[in-house]
Amino acid sequence: MNKQLSWAIIITGAGWLFTSCKDDKANAQPAPPPVPVNVYTVTKGRASYYDQYPATVTPLNQVELRPQVNGYLTGIFFKEGGRVKKGQKLYEIDRQQYMANYQQAQAGLQVQESNLMKAQKDADRYHELEKHDAIAKQQVDYAEAALEAAKKQVAAAKANVESVQTGLRYTTIYAPFDGTIGISLAKLGAAVSAGQTLLNTISSDDPMAVDLAIDQKDLYRFGQLQKKNANAGDSTFKLILPGQETYPHPGHIYFIDRAVDPQTGTIKARLVFPNKQSDLKAGMTANVQILNNANTEKLLIPQKAVVEQMGEYFVYTTDGKLAHQKKVSLGAKIGDRVVVNDGLNEGEQVITDGLQKLKEGAPVQLGQPKPAGAPTAAK
Repeated sequence: MNKQLSWAIIITGAGWLFTSCKDDKANAQPAPPPVPVNVYTVTKGRASYYDQYPATVTPLNQVELRPQVNGYLTGIFFKEGGRVKKGQKLYEIDRQQYMANYQQAQAGLQVQESNLMKAQKDADRYHELEKHDAIAKQQVDYAEAALEAAKKQVAAAKANVESVQTGLRYTTIYAPFDGTIGISLAKLGAAVSAGQTLLNTISSDDPMAVDLAIDQKDLYRFGQLQKKNANAGDSTFKLILPGQETYPHPGHIYFIDRAVDPQTGTIKARLVFPNKQSDLKAGMTANVQILNNANTEKLLIPQKAVVEQMGEYFVYTTDGKLAHQKKVSLGAKIGDRVVVNDGLNEGEQVITDGLQKLKEGAPVQLGQPKPAGAPTAAK
């Protein structure tokens, strides 16, 4: 290839490259204009509000009633769904067979006691003869052995009587404590099996327990509340019923469980509430509101600065030029603001207006920052 041809190729390529660059510049989209936004400076403030926890109403004491003997149900002595007293007769299982067994065991005991009496007299007589060398030593030994055997037979007969008597006693089922009994699951005449057939369930109902799971980071605060509110109810603990009504009676902490669940990082706390009108039922789901009046400052931002995406919460912060999305963990809502538990630092600027036009890295044009106002107390 001669030099003239090489220069022609170079010049042609350069011309094509120059033309291509001009075309790219002509086709390039202009940069989007900055989104006008307003911002809010994140600050700390003291606030009184209620933390809310999902909870379950549960009895302090509950037991399933199951028979301890086999037989047919011959008596039911309570009103289903009503209150029962400790020691009240609830069910009766056919007693005839167990009574017959008891009488037979009593008769067997009497026979063995008679045998013991005879063996005792024989032994006493032989010992008296032994003193005068009027009987062989072997006969005395036999009498002593017979006496010991008779004693053991009497003991066995007494044990049998107690066992049969226990079975007879178990034919009647009594309420183990004061409480409310449910609908009977066995009807009159039904065959029941020891330890198998579920007859009913009885539970205490005043007071009632309310169980909730608290985060381990709140454990110390709950421990202090337990000491402060032991055996005294005040407005610290409120119960919100399924219909969103506020239960009229306050509660207090009954206990905090012994250990944190390593899988969830939570620990169970149990509150108790009075229930004289039986408004609280076992198994109800509710919410517990606990007054958070800790003397610590919280980060507060306007609620309108928060964006929810698939159950998670985000805000947009800015350095004055670009918008940056941050995931946040939120706490209680206080008026038009919300507590930020995690994800932001004091002094950062969050965007409060123009959020619908923003995405990560979008350019922004700032309005005037809005100063933090006094937080609103929870109602």
